[in-house]
Amino acid sequence: MNTNICRYCYKEIRDRDELITASNWFRVRPYHYRCFELLEQDTKTIAGAWTPVNGLTGMVTTVLMIILSVLMFTTNILGFIGDILGLVALYPIFLRVFSFAVFESRLPKYVENKKRQ
Repeated sequence: MNTNICRYCYKEIRDRDELITASNWFRVRPYHYRCFELLEQDTKTIAGAWTPVNGLTGMVTTVLMIILSVLMFTTNILGFIGDILGLVALYPIFLRVFSFAVFESRLPKYVENKKRQ
């Protein structure tokens, strides 16, 4: 299965510059950045909202969750509940690593002179 196909327009994603990976309830899907904007406009409920995994938003979330997870696992804050919170905080980190391994690593960083869609 080819992982660099946009799930909105079903066209090929040529480089990381056009790629946005989004997650929704344990699903990670690749989109063009333009198609992701259209998908966000089509989404009517919060439960159906797709959140970006890569890019600035994803990296900020990942860094904050790493800090929270390390804090909860290394200290005794909140006791057993803190350990559970630390475990839940690993979910966005797992999504980011999964997104990089499956989608981003297979694409070049930037392709010059690419054709317009």
